[in-house]
Amino acid sequence: MLCYDCPRNCGVDRNKNLGFCREEENIRIAKIIENFKWEEPCISGKKGALAIFFSGCNLRCEFCQNFDISHKGKGDVYSSEEFRNLLENYDLSKFSCIDLITPTHFSSKIIESLQNFKSPIPIVWNSSGYEKEETIERLKNIVDVFLPDFKYYSSELSLKLSYAKDYFEVASKAIKKMRELKPKNIFNDGILQSGVLIRHLVLPGQVKDSFKILDYIKENINDPYISLMAQFTPIKKGTLNRRIYPLEYKAVLSHAEKLNLDKGYIQDITSANENFVPEF
Repeated sequence: MLCYDCPRNCGVDRNKNLGFCREEENIRIAKIIENFKWEEPCISGKKGALAIFFSGCNLRCEFCQNFDISHKGKGDVYSSEEFRNLLENYDLSKFSCIDLITPTHFSSKIIESLQNFKSPIPIVWNSSGYEKEETIERLKNIVDVFLPDFKYYSSELSLKLSYAKDYFEVASKAIKKMRELKPKNIFNDGILQSGVLIRHLVLPGQVKDSFKILDYIKENINDPYISLMAQFTPIKKGTLNRRIYPLEYKAVLSHAEKLNLDKGYIQDITSANENFVPEF
C-alpha cells in the first residue's frame, strides 16, 4: 500500500522504501513509560499516563527534544494486531489515559488496530498538528482527546526548522477539524475525557510568531484551551542554540491575557531543563 497518511504525501510503499518519516509500514515504538507525569495536569492526572513514544516523525523538527527517535529511529516493531494486544495486556485502570506520542505517520495502522477497541480511559492523540483533515476525521471514533502542537505561523520559519513550508496552512485546518469533532472539553475528576488542548512552544527570538498563533486561535477556534510552553531546550543540533528569555515568555503570556485566552496551562520557565527529556 502506498503511503499518503500525512501531508508529505510521499506515495511510497513503506514495505520497500522509506518516506520522509523514515519508518516502515508497521508500527514501531521507541519507548513506553508507565505512569508518565510530564504532561499537562488534565492529561497526566494523579496516576500518570501510559505514554507510548512512536519512532520516526512526519515533521522531524531540527530542535526536537526526542531527536534520537524522531530522526534516528529506534524501537520494537508491532503489527496492528500486536499493538492492540499490547494495550489489552495492560491494566489500564492504573493510568489516567493512553498517550499516543507522535503517532501521525502510523495513523492508518493505529486506526486499523484500535477499531472497536473499548478503552476504559481516554485515548490521547499527542501530535505535531501537521496532519490531514481526513486523518482527523478517521480518528473521530477512536481518539477521545486531541493534543496538537501549533508550532508556527511563519512559512519561512516552518520551512527552516521543520522542512514544512505549509505547516500553518495544514495545522490550522487540522486543529479546526479537531475542534469541530470534539466541540467541548469534558472533564471528570480533573482528567480531560473528550476535547482539544492546543500546545504552543515559545521559541527563542520568535515572540511575534507566537503572537500571530495566539491571534489565530482567538479568532478561529471555538472555546479554546491552550498550553503555553516555556520548555524549549537546545539539543546542540540545528540553529536554535539558547533557551527562551524570561522576558520573551512574559510577553507571550501578556498577549494571551490581552486576548482573554485564559483556559489552559502555562509553564514555569525552569521547565527548560534537560532533566525533563526522556532517555531513549
